[in-house]
Parts: sequence; C-alpha cells; structure tokens
Amino acid sequence: MKLLLAGIALILIVETNAEWYNFPREAAQGAHDMWRAYRDMREANFKNSDKYFHARGNYDAAQRGAGGRWAAKVISDARELMPGGSGRGAKDSAADQRANRWGRDGKDPNHFRPKGLPKKY
Repeated sequence: MKLLLAGIALILIVETNAEWYNFPREAAQGAHDMWRAYRDMREANFKNSDKYFHARGNYDAAQRGAGGRWAAKVISDARELMPGGSGRGAKDSAADQRANRWGRDGKDPNHFRPKGLPKKY
C-alpha cells in the first residue's frame, strides 16, 4: 500500500511540476521556427531586416515552451559565436543578440520590422 501511495504521489508531482516530456518536441519545433525565420530572411533579402528576423525566429520558438526557448538560445548563441559570425563585427553581433533576447522574452518582433518589408513576412 505504501508503494502504491508513493507511486501515485510521484506521478502527481511529475505531472503538475514538470513537463519535461514535452521538452524534446518543443525544442524540435523551436529549431524549425528558427530555420523558417532564417529561410524567410534569405528569401526577403530586404535591407535592414535581419534584426526583425532574429527577433521573430526567437519569438516563435519561445512560444513553443521551455524546449523552444532553449533551442532558440542555443542556435542564436552558436551563430554569433561562430568565427566570422554575421561577418559585420562585434557591434552588429551584440545588436543581433539584443534582438534575439527581445524575441525570446516574448516581446513583439515587429519592433524591429523595417518599413516596406512585405506583409508576407
């Protein structure tokens, strides 16, 4: 009987306090959101739009949950840490990271949207 009660208590604790079982799915979906934002940025090829796409990719991924936020952070950090990164230097990399955090924090990515960017994006 004690074992049964302990099992029930453990199940209730896991179910109510941690949704760790969703993390891998959220991370995969978040990585896909990041890829979609990158693909759209390349397709749009619109001047001064990179910060918008950084914020949008991170925002979309973070909306998936903890796994999506994690994937967005890992992908964003890895891109900025790569030798050459964006190819525009430390100042641009810092601005990209601000846009990344803005999106991951759930703030509106349209804050970075340049005038004239097609509504498709």
